[in-house]
Amino acid sequence: MESKIAMSDIGQILKEARIEKGYTLDDLQQITKIQKRYLIAIEEEDFAALPGDFYVKAFIRQYAETVDLNYDDFADELNEKLGQKEPLPIEEVTSRLAERQAKDDDKPDRFGHLLKYIPTVIIVVVVAAIIGTIYVVARGNHNKNSQQIENNTEKVAVSTDETSQKKKVAKKKAAKKKAAKDKATAKEKEQKIVSTSVQGSRFVYDLTNAPATNVLQLKVQGRAAWNAVTADGVQIWQGTLAPGATKEVKLPENTKKIMLNLGNSKGTEIEINGKKFDFLKEDANKSVRTIVINVASKDKKAADKPAEASSSSSTTTSQNAD
Repeated sequence: MESKIAMSDIGQILKEARIEKGYTLDDLQQITKIQKRYLIAIEEEDFAALPGDFYVKAFIRQYAETVDLNYDDFADELNEKLGQKEPLPIEEVTSRLAERQAKDDDKPDRFGHLLKYIPTVIIVVVVAAIIGTIYVVARGNHNKNSQQIENNTEKVAVSTDETSQKKKVAKKKAAKKKAAKDKATAKEKEQKIVSTSVQGSRFVYDLTNAPATNVLQLKVQGRAAWNAVTADGVQIWQGTLAPGATKEVKLPENTKKIMLNLGNSKGTEIEINGKKFDFLKEDANKSVRTIVINVASKDKKAADKPAEASSSSSTTTSQNAD
């Protein structure tokens, strides 16, 4: 080997010498106590990754001696690269390395100090396990006796619970039956309007389950429309509504017949007692129409309804969305 080695070859020469010796980086770390990342930096000649120039030379010296290379062969070149003309005294290098290795050696010692307590911990665990086993057995016997007492008590309680449960079921059935009946009654009392006849532009309906005093609301969309409202032959209101305008008409109490004359039925919406009246379903093409509504009181029997209602279409008015 030449007495002087080019700087660019130091890392490669050290690596080849390590491989020739059969050492892995982990082996070299164990022998030299130099961290593996520093060994890699030396082999890749990334000296900036090391803590400082002192450690660069010290680590390379220790690396070289471990793989049987002479550090002096490339010491001058290394010193020149690091800007140092004279190498550090061997005593200082040895002293610093020894100090660093002593710090690393403290770690296993602290771990060994902890190992002294392992037997004590094992004894404590065993004693705790024995005490736990005794407690579990004693607890099991106690639970067995308690279970026998509870079984006797439960036999008495079961009979009472069954009676109470039957009462609850019966009460629940009765409440469910009452709710269904109330729902059916409410549906029977719901306001309904039924088409009974259509003759040209004249449409006749029956209004059932209506209150004594009915309220109409007319709203016009699209274009202006003329409308008129008559109650039992007396005109209550007539006028032209602009687009978007609304008119509320309160009819006299106990009105029996309502007549509506619509000039623009396609653009007119009607509510009766707050519920939408979908009158266009009978004939959506008629613009001018007369609507006659026969009002039945809430207590009138179903048998009093006109016979022709059985063959006509039925419309249940629905609540308008606000």
